[in-house]
Amino acid sequence: MPEWLIMVLVMAGTCAVVITGAVLNARRLGDEDDPDETPDVLDYMIMMIGVVYAIVLGLAIAGVWEARSAAQDGVRTEAQALHEVVERANVYPGPVRDRIRDDVDAYVRHVVHTEFKVMIDKGELTDRGGELLKILRHDVTFATPHSDLQSQAYQPMVDQVAAVDDARNARQQSAGPTMPHLVWFGLVLGAALVVGLVFTLQIRRSPRELMLAVMFTALIVFLLFLVWDFDAPFGRSVGDSTTAFTDLFPSARGGS
Repeated sequence: MPEWLIMVLVMAGTCAVVITGAVLNARRLGDEDDPDETPDVLDYMIMMIGVVYAIVLGLAIAGVWEARSAAQDGVRTEAQALHEVVERANVYPGPVRDRIRDDVDAYVRHVVHTEFKVMIDKGELTDRGGELLKILRHDVTFATPHSDLQSQAYQPMVDQVAAVDDARNARQQSAGPTMPHLVWFGLVLGAALVVGLVFTLQIRRSPRELMLAVMFTALIVFLLFLVWDFDAPFGRSVGDSTTAFTDLFPSARGGS
């Protein structure tokens, strides 16, 4: 199911609950209830709670966005390092160059078509990916240079493979949700509290006030959806994060 459709359904369902609650509450109170009876101090308390929740929600969005940006930067670093290995291998003889290219292609295809799916679903990397990287490291390390040009390319290639390994380890640490369950509990409970307090301010008398309450609820749901969406550092689908690999290695866009 597309993410935008999930957001629309959740938003529509939540707004429907709010409208139903407002209508039932208005019928229960009747026309004799006076909205002006709400104490002024309660208004200030509700505004304070709303401000505190807005700050916490903003920090949550900033936190998951920063984690997602860092994870995407790591993926780009890994893909670029592999691309540098392929380019620098051009100075080697055909058999050595082709072997290194085949190692890189095998690793990239596995990462794009298998490892990212496992990482998104289970929050972990695959053993096969580590084995393919070891093969690449072995072939690069034992690619003995036989000329000055090859000698100049050898050490940078070794360094780039080390950069791939480092980026892969960082990818493993970033695999999985960023927000703890306790924080999610606080965000959802806070959203319910803030929306519920709107009715304490007697927002139920006219269609205009009810529309404002619905718009406020929709905004809260949208912001929570942003937190949920950004809480997956590598996206909710494989195509969200593999662009860095497929742009540099077009052959990886096909099947595995």
